[in-house]
Amino acid sequence: MNQIDLKGKKAIVTGAARGIGYAIAERLLRSGASVSIWDVDVDAMAEAALELSKIGPVHVSQVDVTSEESTEKAAAKTLDAFGQIDILVNNAGIAGNNAKLWELPVAEWRKVVDIDLVGPYLCCRAVVPLMLKSGWGRIVNIASIAGKEGNPNASHYSAAKAGVIALTKSLGKELAQSNIIVNCITPAVIETDIFKQMAQTHIDYMLSKIPMNRFGQKEEAAAMAAWLCSDDCSFTTGAVFDLSGGRATY
Repeated sequence: MNQIDLKGKKAIVTGAARGIGYAIAERLLRSGASVSIWDVDVDAMAEAALELSKIGPVHVSQVDVTSEESTEKAAAKTLDAFGQIDILVNNAGIAGNNAKLWELPVAEWRKVVDIDLVGPYLCCRAVVPLMLKSGWGRIVNIASIAGKEGNPNASHYSAAKAGVIALTKSLGKELAQSNIIVNCITPAVIETDIFKQMAQTHIDYMLSKIPMNRFGQKEEAAAMAAWLCSDDCSFTTGAVFDLSGGRATY
Protein backbone atom coordinates (compact mmCIF):
# COMPACT_ATOMS: atom_id res chain seq x y z
CA MET A 1 0.00 0.00 0.00
CA ASN A 2 1.39 3.38 -1.00
CA GLN A 3 1.30 5.83 1.88
CA ILE A 4 -0.89 8.91 1.56
CA ASP A 5 -0.48 11.55 4.24
CA LEU A 6 -3.77 12.43 5.92
CA LYS A 7 -2.32 12.95 9.40
CA GLY A 8 -4.50 15.20 11.52
CA LYS A 9 -7.41 15.16 9.08
CA LYS A 10 -10.92 14.47 10.33
CA ALA A 11 -13.09 12.50 7.93
CA ILE A 12 -16.70 11.40 7.52
CA VAL A 13 -17.47 8.31 5.46
CA THR A 14 -21.14 7.53 4.92
CA GLY A 15 -22.23 3.92 4.60
CA ALA A 16 -18.93 2.84 6.15
CA ALA A 17 -20.25 -0.16 8.05
CA ARG A 18 -19.49 -2.45 5.12
CA GLY A 19 -18.30 -2.70 1.52
CA ILE A 20 -16.59 0.19 -0.23
CA GLY A 21 -17.30 2.56 2.65
CA TYR A 22 -15.57 0.27 5.13
CA ALA A 23 -12.55 -0.09 2.82
CA ILE A 24 -12.34 3.70 2.40
CA ALA A 25 -12.58 4.26 6.15
CA GLU A 26 -9.82 1.73 6.71
CA ARG A 27 -7.56 3.33 4.10
CA LEU A 28 -8.10 6.83 5.54
CA LEU A 29 -7.29 5.56 9.03
CA ARG A 30 -4.12 3.88 7.79
CA SER A 31 -3.20 7.22 6.20
CA GLY A 32 -3.41 8.97 9.57
CA ALA A 33 -6.93 10.42 9.55
CA SER A 34 -9.61 10.11 12.21
CA VAL A 35 -12.86 8.75 10.78
CA SER A 36 -16.51 9.21 11.68
CA ILE A 37 -18.67 6.36 10.42
CA TRP A 38 -22.14 7.49 9.36
CA ASP A 39 -24.49 4.58 8.80
CA VAL A 40 -28.13 3.67 9.33
CA ASP A 41 -27.35 0.11 10.49
CA VAL A 42 -26.42 0.41 14.17
CA ASP A 43 -25.30 -3.20 14.66
CA ALA A 44 -23.12 -3.31 11.55
CA MET A 45 -21.69 0.11 12.42
CA ALA A 46 -20.73 -1.02 15.93
CA GLU A 47 -19.04 -4.12 14.54
CA ALA A 48 -17.15 -2.07 11.96
CA ALA A 49 -16.08 0.50 14.56
CA LEU A 50 -14.75 -2.26 16.81
CA GLU A 51 -12.43 -3.47 14.05
CA LEU A 52 -11.50 -0.08 12.61
CA SER A 53 -10.67 1.40 16.02
CA LYS A 54 -7.73 -1.01 16.15
CA ILE A 55 -6.17 1.12 13.39
CA GLY A 56 -7.00 4.65 14.49
CA PRO A 57 -9.53 7.02 16.08
CA VAL A 58 -13.12 6.14 15.11
CA HIS A 59 -16.36 7.97 15.85
CA VAL A 60 -19.82 6.65 15.01
CA SER A 61 -23.14 8.31 14.27
CA GLN A 62 -26.38 6.66 13.24
CA VAL A 63 -27.59 8.63 10.23
CA ASP A 64 -30.46 8.48 7.79
CA VAL A 65 -28.91 10.29 4.83
CA THR A 66 -32.36 11.05 3.41
CA SER A 67 -33.23 13.15 6.46
CA GLU A 68 -32.19 16.79 6.77
CA GLU A 69 -32.56 16.63 10.55
CA SER A 70 -30.49 13.46 10.82
CA THR A 71 -27.60 14.74 8.69
CA GLU A 72 -27.54 18.11 10.47
CA LYS A 73 -27.43 16.43 13.89
CA ALA A 74 -24.71 14.03 12.78
CA ALA A 75 -22.57 16.88 11.44
CA ALA A 76 -22.88 18.74 14.76
CA LYS A 77 -22.11 15.58 16.72
CA THR A 78 -19.04 14.85 14.59
CA LEU A 79 -17.81 18.42 14.90
CA ASP A 80 -18.11 18.18 18.68
CA ALA A 81 -16.14 14.93 18.69
CA PHE A 82 -13.39 15.98 16.28
CA GLY A 83 -13.29 19.78 16.51
CA GLN A 84 -13.25 20.05 12.72
CA ILE A 85 -14.39 18.23 9.59
CA ASP A 86 -11.93 18.11 6.70
CA ILE A 87 -13.14 15.23 4.53
CA LEU A 88 -16.54 13.98 3.45
CA VAL A 89 -16.90 10.78 1.44
CA ASN A 90 -20.48 10.28 0.25
CA ASN A 91 -20.58 6.54 -0.21
CA ALA A 92 -23.92 5.40 1.25
CA GLY A 93 -26.17 3.99 -1.43
CA ILE A 94 -28.34 1.12 -2.64
CA ALA A 95 -28.74 -0.56 -6.02
CA GLY A 96 -32.45 -1.33 -5.77
CA ASN A 97 -34.27 -4.06 -7.66
CA ASN A 98 -33.74 -4.65 -11.37
CA ALA A 99 -36.69 -4.16 -13.71
CA LYS A 100 -37.84 -2.21 -16.75
CA LEU A 101 -38.63 1.42 -15.93
CA TRP A 102 -42.38 0.94 -16.36
CA GLU A 103 -42.30 -2.14 -14.14
CA LEU A 104 -40.45 -0.53 -11.23
CA PRO A 105 -42.78 0.48 -8.39
CA VAL A 106 -42.82 4.25 -7.86
CA ALA A 107 -41.86 3.80 -4.21
CA GLU A 108 -38.81 1.71 -5.20
CA TRP A 109 -37.70 4.31 -7.78
CA ARG A 110 -37.99 7.14 -5.29
CA LYS A 111 -36.23 5.21 -2.53
CA VAL A 112 -33.13 4.69 -4.68
CA VAL A 113 -33.02 8.31 -5.81
CA ASP A 114 -33.61 9.49 -2.24
CA ILE A 115 -30.69 7.53 -0.80
CA ASP A 116 -28.28 7.74 -3.74
CA LEU A 117 -28.80 11.38 -4.78
CA VAL A 118 -30.70 13.30 -2.12
CA GLY A 119 -28.42 11.70 0.49
CA PRO A 120 -25.18 13.20 -0.87
CA TYR A 121 -26.92 16.57 -1.28
CA LEU A 122 -28.05 16.62 2.36
CA CYS A 123 -24.66 15.48 3.65
CA CYS A 124 -22.88 18.16 1.62
CA ARG A 125 -25.42 20.72 2.78
CA ALA A 126 -24.68 19.86 6.40
CA VAL A 127 -20.89 19.70 6.11
CA VAL A 128 -19.84 22.33 3.54
CA PRO A 129 -20.53 25.33 5.83
CA LEU A 130 -18.21 23.77 8.42
CA MET A 131 -15.48 23.33 5.82
CA LEU A 132 -15.94 26.93 4.67
CA LYS A 133 -15.27 28.13 8.22
CA SER A 134 -12.03 26.17 8.43
CA GLY A 135 -10.92 27.06 4.89
CA TRP A 136 -10.03 23.54 3.72
CA GLY A 137 -11.95 20.52 2.59
CA ARG A 138 -12.14 17.47 0.37
CA ILE A 139 -15.42 15.93 -0.79
CA VAL A 140 -15.51 12.64 -2.67
CA ASN A 141 -18.80 11.37 -4.06
CA ILE A 142 -19.14 7.74 -5.08
CA ALA A 143 -21.15 7.73 -8.31
CA SER A 144 -21.15 4.94 -10.92
CA ILE A 145 -20.39 4.26 -14.55
CA ALA A 146 -24.16 3.63 -14.77
CA GLY A 147 -24.59 7.36 -14.32
CA LYS A 148 -22.64 7.96 -17.53
CA GLU A 149 -23.98 5.14 -19.68
CA GLY A 150 -27.37 4.22 -18.21
CA ASN A 151 -27.67 0.55 -17.36
CA PRO A 152 -30.83 -1.18 -18.62
CA ASN A 153 -33.18 -2.40 -15.89
CA ALA A 154 -31.62 0.10 -13.48
CA SER A 155 -33.14 3.45 -14.48
CA HIS A 156 -33.51 4.59 -10.87
CA TYR A 157 -29.89 3.81 -10.00
CA SER A 158 -28.53 5.18 -13.28
CA ALA A 159 -30.51 8.42 -12.95
CA ALA A 160 -29.45 8.91 -9.33
CA LYS A 161 -25.77 8.37 -10.11
CA ALA A 162 -25.97 10.71 -13.12
CA GLY A 163 -27.32 13.25 -10.66
CA VAL A 164 -24.35 12.66 -8.35
CA ILE A 165 -21.98 13.41 -11.23
CA ALA A 166 -23.79 16.67 -12.01
CA LEU A 167 -23.95 17.57 -8.31
CA THR A 168 -20.19 17.08 -8.11
CA LYS A 169 -19.55 19.35 -11.08
CA SER A 170 -21.87 22.07 -9.79
CA LEU A 171 -20.54 22.02 -6.22
CA GLY A 172 -16.96 21.87 -7.45
CA LYS A 173 -17.49 25.11 -9.35
CA GLU A 174 -19.28 26.76 -6.42
CA LEU A 175 -16.36 25.97 -4.09
CA ALA A 176 -13.53 26.39 -6.60
CA GLN A 177 -12.06 29.42 -4.83
CA SER A 178 -12.66 28.15 -1.30
CA ASN A 179 -9.87 25.56 -1.04
CA ILE A 180 -12.54 22.86 -0.94
CA ILE A 181 -12.06 20.23 -3.63
CA VAL A 182 -15.03 18.19 -4.87
CA ASN A 183 -14.64 15.14 -7.10
CA CYS A 184 -16.43 11.88 -7.79
CA ILE A 185 -15.50 8.31 -8.62
CA THR A 186 -17.47 6.29 -11.16
CA PRO A 187 -16.79 2.59 -10.57
CA ALA A 188 -17.99 0.03 -13.09
CA VAL A 189 -18.70 -2.73 -10.61
CA ILE A 190 -16.98 -3.24 -7.28
CA GLU A 191 -17.40 -6.68 -5.76
CA THR A 192 -19.40 -6.13 -2.56
CA ASP A 193 -22.55 -7.32 -0.79
CA ILE A 194 -24.55 -5.01 -3.09
CA PHE A 195 -24.50 -7.97 -5.50
CA LYS A 196 -27.11 -9.55 -3.24
CA GLN A 197 -29.58 -6.88 -4.37
CA MET A 198 -29.03 -7.60 -8.07
CA ALA A 199 -30.30 -10.24 -10.46
CA GLN A 200 -27.58 -12.59 -11.75
CA THR A 201 -28.44 -11.59 -15.32
CA HIS A 202 -27.69 -7.97 -14.41
CA ILE A 203 -24.36 -8.94 -12.80
CA ASP A 204 -23.43 -10.93 -15.92
CA TYR A 205 -24.37 -7.98 -18.14
CA MET A 206 -22.11 -5.63 -16.19
CA LEU A 207 -19.15 -8.03 -16.27
CA SER A 208 -19.53 -8.43 -20.04
CA LYS A 209 -18.90 -4.69 -20.43
CA ILE A 210 -15.51 -4.70 -18.63
CA PRO A 211 -12.49 -5.30 -20.90
CA MET A 212 -10.36 -6.49 -17.96
CA ASN A 213 -13.00 -9.23 -17.49
CA ARG A 214 -13.12 -8.84 -13.72
CA PHE A 215 -14.90 -6.77 -11.12
CA GLY A 216 -13.12 -4.05 -9.20
CA GLN A 217 -11.98 -4.55 -5.63
CA LYS A 218 -12.93 -2.42 -2.63
CA GLU A 219 -9.28 -1.65 -1.97
CA GLU A 220 -8.91 -0.15 -5.45
CA ALA A 221 -11.78 2.24 -4.80
CA ALA A 222 -10.33 3.10 -1.40
CA ALA A 223 -6.92 3.90 -2.89
CA MET A 224 -8.41 6.36 -5.37
CA ALA A 225 -10.60 7.95 -2.71
CA ALA A 226 -7.64 8.42 -0.36
CA TRP A 227 -5.68 10.35 -2.98
CA LEU A 228 -8.71 12.53 -3.75
CA CYS A 229 -8.88 13.35 -0.02
CA SER A 230 -5.25 14.46 0.15
CA ASP A 231 -3.33 17.71 -0.30
CA ASP A 232 -1.81 16.17 -3.44
CA CYS A 233 -5.19 16.55 -5.15
CA SER A 234 -5.09 20.32 -5.32
CA PHE A 235 -5.90 21.47 -8.87
CA THR A 236 -8.64 19.03 -9.82
CA THR A 237 -12.21 19.75 -8.84
CA GLY A 238 -15.63 18.93 -10.28
CA ALA A 239 -13.98 15.98 -11.99
CA VAL A 240 -15.06 12.40 -12.66
CA PHE A 241 -12.57 9.59 -12.07
CA ASP A 242 -13.40 6.31 -13.79
CA LEU A 243 -12.67 3.04 -12.04
CA SER A 244 -14.01 0.76 -14.71
CA GLY A 245 -11.43 -1.79 -15.86
CA GLY A 246 -11.43 -0.15 -19.28
CA ARG A 247 -15.21 0.04 -19.73
CA ALA A 248 -15.41 3.83 -19.84
CA THR A 249 -14.59 5.28 -23.25
CA TYR A 250 -15.26 8.95 -22.55
